Amino acid sequence: MKILTGNDLPTGDVTWWTGSGWSRHIEDAVDVGDHGEAIARAEEGARRVNVPYVIEATAGPDGPRPAHIKDRIRALGPTVRPDLTLKPADPHAGGWVI
Repeated sequence: MKILTGNDLPTGDVTWWTGSGWSRHIEDAVDVGDHGEAIARAEEGARRVNVPYVIEATAGPDGPRPAHIKDRIRALGPTVRPDLTLKPADPHAGGWVI
């Protein structure tokens, strides 16, 4: 599975491609397949998102889970304050299982 991520231009928030727009919640992300790079170019050109890029992920019951730890951290939110995470229901968030 491949998903698209980037940062919102006005706020800098981490965002995920939903198939029709961008969301701050990774569970809204959709598989972009082989179209990810084309979508990234179009969205960056339209100035809706900053530095979009395609990442590998695995599908799960609660939505996609990034394959790389860097993107898992981006999806969860701050690592220094677990109470501020974006998705505290992630079963791997508390134990930081890699």
